[in-house]
Amino acid sequence: MIPMDDFKSLKILDKLQPLFQKAHVDYPMMREILQLKLMMDTRRVPTIFNESKSNSGNQFLKSLGIYVLMGLILIAFLFGDHYIFQMSIIFAIVMFIIMTSTISDFSSVLLDVRDKMILSTKPVDSKTINTAKVVHITIYLSQLTIAFTAIPMIIGLFNHGIVFFLLSLIALLFVNLLILIMTAVVYILILRFFDGEKLKDIINYIQILLSISMIVGYQIVIRSFEFVDLNINYTFEGWHVFMPPVWYGAIYEIALNGVTDPSYIILAILGVIVPFIAILLYVKLIPSFERNLEKLLSNNGKHKQAKEWWNRFWSKVLVWNQEERVFFEFTTRMIKNERDYKLKVYPSIGMALVFPFLFIINDLTNSSLDEIRSSGLYFSMYFSLLMIPAGVQMLQFSTNQKAAWIYRATPIKNENVCHRAVLKAFFVRLFIPVYLIVSVCFLLIFTERVWSFLIALILVATMYGRICYYVFFKKVMPFSESYKIGQSKQSGQVIALIAVTIGFGLIHYATTLTEIGPYIFIGVLLIINTFLWRK
Repeated sequence: MIPMDDFKSLKILDKLQPLFQKAHVDYPMMREILQLKLMMDTRRVPTIFNESKSNSGNQFLKSLGIYVLMGLILIAFLFGDHYIFQMSIIFAIVMFIIMTSTISDFSSVLLDVRDKMILSTKPVDSKTINTAKVVHITIYLSQLTIAFTAIPMIIGLFNHGIVFFLLSLIALLFVNLLILIMTAVVYILILRFFDGEKLKDIINYIQILLSISMIVGYQIVIRSFEFVDLNINYTFEGWHVFMPPVWYGAIYEIALNGVTDPSYIILAILGVIVPFIAILLYVKLIPSFERNLEKLLSNNGKHKQAKEWWNRFWSKVLVWNQEERVFFEFTTRMIKNERDYKLKVYPSIGMALVFPFLFIINDLTNSSLDEIRSSGLYFSMYFSLLMIPAGVQMLQFSTNQKAAWIYRATPIKNENVCHRAVLKAFFVRLFIPVYLIVSVCFLLIFTERVWSFLIALILVATMYGRICYYVFFKKVMPFSESYKIGQSKQSGQVIALIAVTIGFGLIHYATTLTEIGPYIFIGVLLIINTFLWRK
């Protein structure tokens, strides 16, 4: 046996050995499996450290320090006795952070097929293997939750007493169970109907949804409450039963403020029974889950042929050089198939779709739709440009960066043609769809008076994209760098490019102060774009 350090979590688990033995789990074998898994975790780089240049030491334990700092934001909601408001906000934040981390860092554990391939050929029963998997993720979630909530909960202990503290421990246990089981159930349902490759794509899409939920979620939670003369009033609505953070906020109101309203009791009961129902559902579906995990080993599912008409159309419109067209098609396929690229860039696409509308939604509370239509809120669409630095920067990297030797082996006449094609492919594949979706919505809201603004914005975007590309690609070829290196040193450049976006927005706004200004601005942008894209 290879000598390995023992883990404190395993020593704590040893005290629960009788419970596992009563459940007919081979505890010594399960402990050995867990020890190997935990040892492998020390070598895995968490998503939160994707941009770190140093990968030495236990990366997961280092990442917990980041979560401790992030958890300090919860302290702001611990003062006062409006528990359904305060704790709903706290649990909304906690659930988002834990769910995001679970999907980004531990989907590979939940969907691990190596156990079935390797351990099932040994004298180890499936019950022990499955229990080791669940305990492994439970240890991870416990460490993450403790790191994120320990300091706020200690402050809550001194501020609200021991009942608040014990209630928080129980509620956090239920939250972790709910997150773990519901994540697993979603994967079970996906694997039931799709193949493994589709599941990997859906995990990427979940990243977009989680990013959008981070931005929109707190808006929904806040709007569950009404502020009157700085007093917080809560009115139960039927849709609140679908909001787990409010469930746990209601538990605090009942336990600490003695509220006996039936609506609070219904919400509190949901917070307790739903996690248990989820556990029963998961246990029932485990056999099907284990069988369907084999789909991850193959990509033989039936896929509908992807519609390439979009790429072909823009290829004819924007690309006239045959050599450039080759690189254009190459880049569109890389953006489509490069999983790490999608994982890192798609969340910014979600933000680009949502941010422009947040200001309009917020203003609706104080203004009528007619007042909004006559305002300059359509300038919020400039937030869509923030996806350009993120998307262009990631075009440098690839999981198969060693294949970049092809650039030297291929008789490329002009490398500038390659770079121009790559940037055009980014706009066609990612930015233009976002721009069109938001533009149609803004035309419906602000009517035809924003036509000149939308034309100027797309010209600003193409010029801005050219500037971003120049900043990031001075000395590298597309997809020629590893994701593990080089990103952290560019954080200052990204901040500077965001400042450039603000500058464009201010200049654009200044041109609207005169009637002819927007048309002069469009003419200047056309001239500059012609020069930049020909260079």
